[in-house]
Amino acid sequence: MSLKMVFLAVFGLCAGGIIAAGVFAFLAIIGVFPRLIGKTGTKSHIMLYETMIILGGAAGNGADLFEFPIPAGGTWGLAVFGTSVGIFVGCLVMSLAETLKTLPVINRRIHLSVGLQYVILAVGLGKMAGALLYFSAGMGA
Repeated sequence: MSLKMVFLAVFGLCAGGIIAAGVFAFLAIIGVFPRLIGKTGTKSHIMLYETMIILGGAAGNGADLFEFPIPAGGTWGLAVFGTSVGIFVGCLVMSLAETLKTLPVINRRIHLSVGLQYVILAVGLGKMAGALLYFSAGMGA
């Protein structure tokens, strides 16, 4: 292995580490993790949360980098994984929206005094219906 390849590997790993650290810092700053911890009432397990976040990030990076297959348990495993990812993305979006104060702006723009939670639920159900239609029709394959 040449010296050039060693330098490329080191710089590539360092750049990936910096990007991953930036993503995790962004998630922590907008309050995804503290919000989930507060909602679930599991403040006593913060070390476990931190460990799982680090291990999950490292496992995801490893799976992406080395492209090894992850046995997901068939349809049920895929359903559990998809639901988990959907919940996380939903929490991320809501934390970002709360940080940017978009919900009060939407509330004022559409003159909605009560029922904003139903608007959010309708948007989520619409996205779910669209995804089910998309994948059931074989468009995602």
